[in-house]
Amino acid sequence: MTQMEVAYRYSNAPTEAEMRALDGMREVYGVRRVRFDEAKRIVRVEYDASRFKEPVMLALLRRAGINVGEKIASA
Repeated sequence: MTQMEVAYRYSNAPTEAEMRALDGMREVYGVRRVRFDEAKRIVRVEYDASRFKEPVMLALLRRAGINVGEKIASA
């Protein structure tokens, strides 16, 4: 298992429906954690890189309705 973290800026605070969709994202095997920094408008996703690549995480966030902008960092 290779743990990775990716962070993106987002434009609008998640709505209740989007937060419910993110709860479903947390159920995806290989997604470890989704965290928001509301003050900086950054969402961070920890995931198993042996199962997914970073574009898949981006697609899952967008599918949940998060208006994702620029990529901040990978670790």
